[in-house]
Amino acid sequence: MNKTRIEAFSDGVLAIIITIMVLEIKAPEQDSFESLTHLIPVFLSYVLSFIYVGIYWNNHHHMFQVVKKVNGSILCGNLFLLFWLSLIPFATSWIGEHHFAAVPMSIYGFVLLMCAIAYNLLQNKIIKLEGKDSVLHRAVEKDLKGKISALAYLLAIPLAFVSPWISGLLYIAVAM
Repeated sequence: MNKTRIEAFSDGVLAIIITIMVLEIKAPEQDSFESLTHLIPVFLSYVLSFIYVGIYWNNHHHMFQVVKKVNGSILCGNLFLLFWLSLIPFATSWIGEHHFAAVPMSIYGFVLLMCAIAYNLLQNKIIKLEGKDSVLHRAVEKDLKGKISALAYLLAIPLAFVSPWISGLLYIAVAM
């Protein structure tokens, strides 16, 4: 099966995700700089999530550059990834509207954790199809960052109830 349709579909879904996130930022009714201050948490959550979606788009693009073919399992794995990525706008809106409160921050971390798991599953499905000698396997076989990122999300979820700012710092650190 040709990989171009999965790439095009994924690019379209990711573009829609970013569009939904930016549409959640409502313009203030007043025309003053002061009226923008209540949008600071909303804007900051948008920036962080935009970076995350951009990272996933970039990694997805590079991963599929080395893929030779796809099968039904890879299509399902890709849909599973897109499902979790499509929840980023919801989580982004929630943390922005509630000024980084504990429950929204923990749910944001859960969504990011599931995105990481889904990406890893997709990567493994591709490696299973293409083999241990594939370019992708060689590129990711010593991927420590992916494991550390998932661990950071796992820690950030309960830490949101200790301090949402600790969770936020962990999300920022992973993105960097």
